[in-house]
Amino acid sequence: MSRLRRTDRPYDIVLFGATGFVGALTAEYLAAHAPAGLRWAVAGRDGRKLERLRERLPGAAGPGVLCADTSDPASLRALAEQTRVLATAVGPYVTHGEGLVAACADTGTDYLDLTGEPEFVDLTYVRHDARARETGARLLHACGFDSVPHDLGVYFTVRRLPEGVPLTVDGFVHVDASFSGGTLASALNQVARTRQMRAAARDRGRHEPRLVTRRAVTASGAPRFAREVGSWVLPLPTLDPQIVRRSARALERYGPDFRYRHYAAVRRLPAALGGVAAVGAAVAAAQLPAARRWLSGRLEPGDGPGAERRARSSFTVRFVGEGAGRRVFTQVSGGDPGYGETAKMFAESALSLALDDLPETAGQVTTAVAMGDALTARLSAAGIGFRVAASF
Repeated sequence: MSRLRRTDRPYDIVLFGATGFVGALTAEYLAAHAPAGLRWAVAGRDGRKLERLRERLPGAAGPGVLCADTSDPASLRALAEQTRVLATAVGPYVTHGEGLVAACADTGTDYLDLTGEPEFVDLTYVRHDARARETGARLLHACGFDSVPHDLGVYFTVRRLPEGVPLTVDGFVHVDASFSGGTLASALNQVARTRQMRAAARDRGRHEPRLVTRRAVTASGAPRFAREVGSWVLPLPTLDPQIVRRSARALERYGPDFRYRHYAAVRRLPAALGGVAAVGAAVAAAQLPAARRWLSGRLEPGDGPGAERRARSSFTVRFVGEGAGRRVFTQVSGGDPGYGETAKMFAESALSLALDDLPETAGQVTTAVAMGDALTARLSAAGIGFRVAASF
């Protein structure tokens, strides 16, 4: 079942959910940047929409077109059997995603998605990691703004700190961007499922091997003014710290005792307080079905910011790493985080899995573990900045 011998499959990459907002941006990126000879296809439920997408993509040779439906497990298995790498942009993943993970784990197909849903990641680990290890499939979640800049940013920072000593890294996220209907639906679905999310995390904890000679933890930190970045910072309860911790657990380079804290960075205190109030109100409203439906109706899945707004969007993630008396400041930055850069990260992750010489891994793995150096180099070449700001 070695993936290196799986050359009889007709495609190197299949992009599922290609007619959605981020899916279409990813298809456009692949059409413009895929190397000559890459065998790839777009997939989804509606063949006519897929044909129209293919017609407007750049390049003379368009991708293949495949149909499958998340409600039809046989069609998902058939899809997985036709490709070496299957990338899916169909969310919310806790609702629509598990069937495709199961198909990829069972057929030895590499899988990647854009989820930011901790419950989904924990469920797929418990249910499909063991099978994926048997077949050689690599299962990668959060291959967009959640959580590539943070996972690879910490990896980039750690590699510039001393080896074999306790390390700490703090990440500070600043974003200027809008979001799409799909992102809103996924976020509302997630905050409405806190009980299920905690249950999935406990179940994962019962199945996940424990570190014996090393320690890797995340800490929430506290709201404060962080002089190192000149901003008010608030603990950011996203999937990103969990992904970073799993990379640290898997890689000895993170040292014998590793700690990560994840913050949102805001320049002005009133804006920080307003952000906390807005998030709290949205979380409270999402617990009520009627309010959740009303909020979801503000943006429909497939809707998103226009090209002009995306062109004005940007992100910066600053990291402060320390170990053995050494301190290093690093930064990952780019343009529109939720869509343009997410499509770039997603497409380059798929290309890396399909084409790069990578470490031998299988099962549920992170981007840093599966393709850290290769993907960092790809994204740097594609215009996402990884740099050392200071070191002393």
